[in-house]
Amino acid sequence: MKRNEFGFVLPNLYYQFLSEWDEVDPYEIGDSGICLYANEDLLERNETYQIEVDEPDFFLIGQEGDLAYFIKKNADDSIYENDLGALGSLEMQKVATNVYDFIDKILEEGV
Repeated sequence: MKRNEFGFVLPNLYYQFLSEWDEVDPYEIGDSGICLYANEDLLERNETYQIEVDEPDFFLIGQEGDLAYFIKKNADDSIYENDLGALGSLEMQKVATNVYDFIDKILEEGV
């Protein structure tokens, strides 16, 4: 996998996470219901939800129901969330500094 496989440079730690998660199934964060997509699903999920149209600076990396999780293209490792039904109308909310902190935070909260 290349760091620019999706047409932009993946953040360092997210790229590391994808490289370590060499699976075809999503990464389930404990019993939270939150999944982070496997590399093979990323492009399809972004196309399905038309992320490029509604939030062209962001890239969908996972979700729990209608709540979606994103990285910002060509930016730092921060993780953002937004409601899939509100894309383009509500501002993205930063929820973690990187994917590993995001996973730890969700596991600690026991969501």
